[in-house]
Amino acid sequence: MTQFVLAIDQGTTSTRAIIFNRAGQIHATAQKEHRQLFPRAGWVEHDPQEIWLNTREVVGHALARGETIPAKIAAVGITNQRETTVIWDRETGQPIHNAIVWQDTRTQDICDQLARDGGVDRYRSRVGLPLATYFAAPKIRWLLDHVPGAQARAEAGELAAGTIDSWLLWNMTGGPQGGVHITDVTNASRTMLLDLRTLQWAPDIAQDFDIPLELLPQVRSSSEHFGLGRRGGLLPDVPLSGILGDQHAATVGQTCFERGAVKNTYGTGNFLLVNTGSQPLTSNSGLLTTVAYKFGAEPAVYALEGSIAVTGSLVQWLRDNLGFITTAPEIENLARSVPDSGGAYFVPAFSGLFAPYWRPDARGALLGLTSYVTRAHIARAALEATAFQTRDVLEAVKIDTGIDFSELRVDGGMVENDLLMQFQADVLGIDVVRPRVSETTALGAAYAAGISVGFWTDLSDVVQNWQEDRRWEPQMPSSERTKRYSMWKRAVHKSMGWVEPGD
Repeated sequence: MTQFVLAIDQGTTSTRAIIFNRAGQIHATAQKEHRQLFPRAGWVEHDPQEIWLNTREVVGHALARGETIPAKIAAVGITNQRETTVIWDRETGQPIHNAIVWQDTRTQDICDQLARDGGVDRYRSRVGLPLATYFAAPKIRWLLDHVPGAQARAEAGELAAGTIDSWLLWNMTGGPQGGVHITDVTNASRTMLLDLRTLQWAPDIAQDFDIPLELLPQVRSSSEHFGLGRRGGLLPDVPLSGILGDQHAATVGQTCFERGAVKNTYGTGNFLLVNTGSQPLTSNSGLLTTVAYKFGAEPAVYALEGSIAVTGSLVQWLRDNLGFITTAPEIENLARSVPDSGGAYFVPAFSGLFAPYWRPDARGALLGLTSYVTRAHIARAALEATAFQTRDVLEAVKIDTGIDFSELRVDGGMVENDLLMQFQADVLGIDVVRPRVSETTALGAAYAAGISVGFWTDLSDVVQNWQEDRRWEPQMPSSERTKRYSMWKRAVHKSMGWVEPGD
């Protein structure tokens, strides 16, 4: 009898396999980091084969640590870093190039060229997204332009493209020997090629990018039978039945199933999603319109999203590039050693500014420096930058929806930082709530897979699993909150306009 659901959480810096029981509790887990490749300034790549090998390794380790066997796994769900793009050879299974990561900015010229006719919002009413380097379609276009022969091979049907979910699913279901080429609506909605109302590829937009439709995966719901684990693999004949982009999976894991429910994930970047119901809502405040989830034949549920490029990765940068700390958790004690940031403000626009500004011309800036400022003040300013950026996004959500939020559900690695969570509550002026199971991204993928096979009955069945772990209430006086946020906004505007045409 099946006892568990396994989730593969393929993120920007690592891959995890987590086995969950029916109560949504973790039975076993394994994790492995992969390399971050930076061929040039602004370029970020991953090795797809390394990711695939790491996926197999962590699945094996999780099964071993959980002392379980594939026969006890009811289903497998996949959640993934979303816009990161791979193109591979259907016959050999070999990628034609490293994956281009969501943070990568090399495709700015492609976006600028398409924006000359209709501006950056040329396709927003249909796809919910501005023309930006963040999304997958410009990355596909770059690969077809820069890998010799790729365009002709794509048109001949020899190549397959997709986000990381498609790459893993294809390999897990057989690869060159019958692997299925599928993505779900949440990942598809991050390409700039999906019509949000039909939930199918938009042929005219694909034609504008000169991307052959033959190259793209079939679009399916987030929770249905996609295929079986290949025989001879680690999960033979186990149903693969859940796919959700990482932020959509966290939305499901946080059980944000009601309109107006909002969650914020603190990872490499920050991603705030608010459930807007069964109709896509176009933002006038710099937010993205995206598919939140779609379970089987049920109608799709949509969300507004604020994407922040650099939060957790700023802590990694302080660790790896500047040597401020030796492990990421050390930043909390370093930041606690001073009462405030000493007047310093850190705007981590390393890849430009994402929501709600969408300014690719911005670059990172550390402002307000005096001889008083120490590395502890800079560490504190780095943590505070995460909270300030979150407020930027939540303010935009309030404008678009008119909702006055009373609490923010949070998840991701950085929510273990109590100092950051308290400052987040202070700068927002609302409660911040952490669930007992903080691995909500993997849990959401598990729910999608498990509901499809009847391991859980429906969405109402999993709502009972959500339990509060800790709540932070605002302690900062409103006058101080207003002053600090005003200074932050000033710092953000100072970071803009650094990159000029021709730089």
